[in-house]
Amino acid sequence: MDPIHIIGGGLAGSEAAWQAAEAGIPVVLHEMRPVRRTDAHQTEGLAELVCSNSFRSDDALHNAVGLLHAEMRACGSLIMSAGDANQVPAGGALAVDREDFSAAVTARLEAHPKVEIRREEIAGLPPEHWSSVVIATGPLTSPALAQAILERTGEDALSFFDAIAPIVHAASIDMDKAWRQSRYDKPGPAGDAAAYINCAMDKAQYEAFVQALIDGPKSEFKDWENVPYFEGCLPVEVMAERGLDTLRYGPMKPVGLADPRQPERRPWAVVQLRQDNALGTLFNMVGFQTKLKHAAQVEIFRTIPGLERAEFARLGGLHRNTFINSPRLLDRQLRLKAEPRMRFAGQVTGVEGYVESAAMGLLAGRFAAAERLGRGLEPPPETTALGALIGHVTGGHLLEGKGSFQPMNINYGLLPPMDAPRHDETGKKLPAAERGRAKKKAMSLRALADLDAWLGAERLAAAE
Repeated sequence: MDPIHIIGGGLAGSEAAWQAAEAGIPVVLHEMRPVRRTDAHQTEGLAELVCSNSFRSDDALHNAVGLLHAEMRACGSLIMSAGDANQVPAGGALAVDREDFSAAVTARLEAHPKVEIRREEIAGLPPEHWSSVVIATGPLTSPALAQAILERTGEDALSFFDAIAPIVHAASIDMDKAWRQSRYDKPGPAGDAAAYINCAMDKAQYEAFVQALIDGPKSEFKDWENVPYFEGCLPVEVMAERGLDTLRYGPMKPVGLADPRQPERRPWAVVQLRQDNALGTLFNMVGFQTKLKHAAQVEIFRTIPGLERAEFARLGGLHRNTFINSPRLLDRQLRLKAEPRMRFAGQVTGVEGYVESAAMGLLAGRFAAAERLGRGLEPPPETTALGALIGHVTGGHLLEGKGSFQPMNINYGLLPPMDAPRHDETGKKLPAAERGRAKKKAMSLRALADLDAWLGAERLAAAE
């Protein structure tokens, strides 16, 4: 049987390879690192996390990304399995030790009898004799392949900046000023309700900090000047420029946090740091992706109370992401309409976030395997998080005149709406303030039930 060729060994490519191989199809996974390196990656490991180490909320009943976690686990996701096995404390989120996570994904794919890993760059379009290809090259697609895709499709690529947050050595944080607490003391999958380190500011400190961010020297990217930022991952100084209170209503919001040494004194703003490795020796600055020059980062971030002597394991940076015009180019099987032997998966399709990227790889791998086995596989229902992502990237946004296609994280707004329940399970009338949460739970339960039915139909088709 001819193999499925998967180009790109990131989250989406690794997941696609796993799904196809688990279906019994031989897979060749092509990863260009270390033959050709990128501006953001630091290792040659598969599924390397180049930005945050967080997969975000793990609450499957009240958070859309938590729902996506649950759906992917139900589909036998390699990424979720490796994430669960290598988690670090992160409050209500699922965060991982990035090195151990990548090592686990790499080891499992290297050991799989149906997977061959080739370290090579695919420069240009895949050879004609590759009858089934998944392009999962992510936001850092090699220039040669990106240009070939553009020439084949006749479409302009849409691109945006994506910024990386700094990582701090935990031992250099002054815990006489900082304290450990998760927002609202909420425990996460790792069971720790004090997973974050918090650095508080009063009003004067905050306003001086915002001004320093605005005034600080920024890296210049002359070739990219007209490329828009992705709204879900704005550099911290760009948020500062949008208004004095933007940060304290965003990544520096103080709600649900209080220094236990002076609980009566509410902070004006709070910088949170989240554990980045299993040893607990590294913490990343949550929401502090930046394009400030490195010397300015050190100077400005050391004005944060508790970080005056901070030592940085990695400073922030900025890289360019590229994604295709998926509503025009892809069908609902993620196939390129102009050349159906090629599928696209991951962030290059116009989803944003680690988990969303892996989810598109999961779907592309299953679609490609089903096609190779000679049976059809419909996308999951749009009532599920997986189906909603397919709907987003192939939903004809541009064709329907709804504005330009932009990257999107999973959110309940992508799923078909439901009326908010007015009563709880016991029949008691819900207060208006609780109906939104109850609505999310109802949508999640519907999604999980519909996904289970979809998986059941897939298993039935496989057995015939």
